[in-house]
Amino acid sequence: MGSHWLAESEHLFPRQGKVRGDLKTDVLVVGGGFVGLWTAIHLRQLDPTCDVVLVEQNRCGHGASGLNGGFAMSWWPKIASLCKACGNDDAVWLADQTTRNIQGLQSFLNGFGHDVDLMQSGWLWTATTPAHIGSWNTVVEKVANLGRDGVFQQQSAQEIADRTGSSKHIAGIVEPINGTVNPVKLAAALVQIAQRLGVRIYEQTQVQHLDRGRPAQITTQEGTITADKVVLATNAWAASEPELSSRFVCVTSAAFSTEPIPERLADIGWTGGESITDSQARINYYRTTRCGRIVFGKGGGKLTISGRPSASVFYDKTLIDAALKDFRRVYPSLADVKIERSWSGPIDRTYNSLPLLGHLRGAPNINYGVGWSGNGVNPSQIGGRILAGLALERNERWTKNGLVGNHNRRFPPEPIRYLGGNLVLGSVRRKDAAEISGRAPTVIDRKLAGLGPSGLEDK
Repeated sequence: MGSHWLAESEHLFPRQGKVRGDLKTDVLVVGGGFVGLWTAIHLRQLDPTCDVVLVEQNRCGHGASGLNGGFAMSWWPKIASLCKACGNDDAVWLADQTTRNIQGLQSFLNGFGHDVDLMQSGWLWTATTPAHIGSWNTVVEKVANLGRDGVFQQQSAQEIADRTGSSKHIAGIVEPINGTVNPVKLAAALVQIAQRLGVRIYEQTQVQHLDRGRPAQITTQEGTITADKVVLATNAWAASEPELSSRFVCVTSAAFSTEPIPERLADIGWTGGESITDSQARINYYRTTRCGRIVFGKGGGKLTISGRPSASVFYDKTLIDAALKDFRRVYPSLADVKIERSWSGPIDRTYNSLPLLGHLRGAPNINYGVGWSGNGVNPSQIGGRILAGLALERNERWTKNGLVGNHNRRFPPEPIRYLGGNLVLGSVRRKDAAEISGRAPTVIDRKLAGLGPSGLEDK
């Protein structure tokens, strides 16, 4: 049925032509999602003399950036993984940057005259079954030990039930700084901002061959691009690059949107605009929109063979049905609400759910930023700033922190990755189902589920 966000806001995107003939540029950005657009913007802000070209194989903002839940989240829920990957100092610095980005997003957009429905109303990390109570304790303790004990606030069971509009939420915490956006409005705004800053944008332009020379030579359907530097920001489509394909898996996330129900939301008390997740491994994520809809999503759907997105990732009916079932469990009083749209999309999930940032082997002029693992709306600003610094060869903390060049754990080769991954996913589904129903999962399911990649939060 297609993304609610695209149906509502696709008209905001100015159409771009495709590359025809031969182009030359200082930096070529491949990928017109959040990461690519923020990279292009930062490049022009850091060096207004730098010529920047961005190419997108489809239309800007129509991939994962237009299919997500629109959660603008910090990296504090991933602080344990960040510390392990980067060390404590860099982890705190990076998490602080994600907080500052949320705080400064509205001001940045106001400066260019854009409204993306930003609501900075906080994020609730909740439990909807006794087995999940306290899933956040390790993160809260870690954050406090790092000197940031004000990041999360404990909520009573009554406060959680009141703020979420459902007594099915029995415990939780809040991170007040987090917010929500209309992700398609944000992507459209970034396209227009990039163009105002002088970025040349081309759509319907697929990179067919990348010659790793200096300068790099790129072949498209109807032309070539010669670029001193290249930035690959193609999310799950980066699986076409053999060096990167073993670093992440492509898994679906699904969502649906309801009809506008502002009066019903007022009746149940979910009026603060909070974004919400539960504590399942196949996480449920949900929020309201400015016009009173609910957008409810679920992660952990089907794996794709070879890690490359196929057409089936854009409508994972099994996962959509699972999300609907959970919605009716959590909000039984809204069981009669009409579902207007449903969709799914690809997530490029790494083992620790942190992005991969660096350059290709033997090609320091070709940088990449992939593996955003379903939390790229806000952290993509960090990625864009890092990638811009790398492309401009700046010697600074943005380019010298522990996340850059961090070699995350690799996944096994195919077909072991696909077959083993589905075995793990089956155990994850059964473990979640058992815990939600109040049963203890089997030892085998618990152990196999523990082999899966880390999720949105460290729990």
